[in-house]
Amino acid sequence: MLVPKLIGVAGVITLPGSLVSGFIFCTVCVYAFSYILGKPFRSGSALVDAFFLMLGGYVSGVSLIAAPLVVPIAASRVPREQLRDTLFVLWFVLVALKLIAFVLTGVDLQWKQHLWLLPCATIGHFLGLSFHRYSLRADTQVFFRYLGVALLLVSLAGLARMLV
Repeated sequence: MLVPKLIGVAGVITLPGSLVSGFIFCTVCVYAFSYILGKPFRSGSALVDAFFLMLGGYVSGVSLIAAPLVVPIAASRVPREQLRDTLFVLWFVLVALKLIAFVLTGVDLQWKQHLWLLPCATIGHFLGLSFHRYSLRADTQVFFRYLGVALLLVSLAGLARMLV
């Protein structure tokens, strides 16, 4: 995932913002449809898994929305109880690489403004832990359908706003 990740980071730094935003909205639409239809990305092939991981690396470089490509592969190889922690470490490493690339290329990270997001991230983290505990016990298919509809609506609104 490292090389595609770095290619994605180079793309997000050099490509026009509208192109990157359009790519992100279209990618989220594809994920939304997979959630709505209850058909997550799955394969039984090591070659297809490698392709999804490379594509996930690229998508995580351009944005941070690669989870629907990476999670099914990780879920088939990591015990369910350890999946959240494993993916968190992977996310942390990928974000650290992206931030290092931004700093090296002189991107203004606006640290002071982002510090205000830490309380929100903390609340989200604890809500995520609670949801993870719940999801280990329950069937979450209905939740993912609603999530898919919400993602689709937000992405279509974003695409419509770009085109207007």
